[in-house]
Amino acid sequence: MAKPRVLVLRAPGTNCDVETAFAFEQAGGLPSRVHVNRLRENPKLIANFQILCIPGGFSYGDDIAAGKILACQMQNDLGGVLREFHAKEKLILGICNGFQVLLKSGVLLPEDERGPQATLAWNDSGRFEDRWVETKIQGNKCVFIHDIERMSLPIAHAEGKFVCRDTDVLGNLEQSGQLVLRYCNAEGEPANGFPENPNGSIANVAGCCDATGRVFGLMPHPERFLDPTNHPCWTRLPGLPAEGDGCDVFRNAVRYVA
Repeated sequence: MAKPRVLVLRAPGTNCDVETAFAFEQAGGLPSRVHVNRLRENPKLIANFQILCIPGGFSYGDDIAAGKILACQMQNDLGGVLREFHAKEKLILGICNGFQVLLKSGVLLPEDERGPQATLAWNDSGRFEDRWVETKIQGNKCVFIHDIERMSLPIAHAEGKFVCRDTDVLGNLEQSGQLVLRYCNAEGEPANGFPENPNGSIANVAGCCDATGRVFGLMPHPERFLDPTNHPCWTRLPGLPAEGDGCDVFRNAVRYVA
């Protein structure tokens, strides 16, 4: 069987595309790193792929707001092909800056008559947070985190606070099972403020998916924990698994397509 093809979309300021492509390759995919300008010149190029991933970094220097410029390009120049891509039951993943892009472009949570449903705002700390966090999976709706219970992953962002437009939107997302990844403590209990919740996200949301479970965005970086030696305490923590917690995110995507 042919390996699923993965489009890892990069832009000026993207800095996690190589690691993300490596993660998909290790999972059995066939990744290609493609500059956004190449895709804007030839939007039909996306039809050659089964998975689209927008990796982390600081696209366009996070000018205006994190991920905003790339989100506008996705919305204005690529909206049609992205909707077609999604309609064919293909997968879309956004990691950190990619999560910001997916939300602000409306690819993850489409806007309604009142505008955007949710966004990612400045961390409550008012600064860039670079640390490891514990996360817990809620439900089994999302393809990318199917049959995963917990993940310990690094975060690195200044604008990662998940906020909804109002309590109705939050309630609807909760009810539909789309708030699939939450910050927690070492025992798996809900995070109780900073630093367990590193940014002040409402309801401890670290990631969410669309209504189909095939579009997923998360702030932690699964591509940065593929091997036990990626963990800062790998020489001191007993019982570390043979591979990092991030591996299954990419493996699940490849399995789904295959």
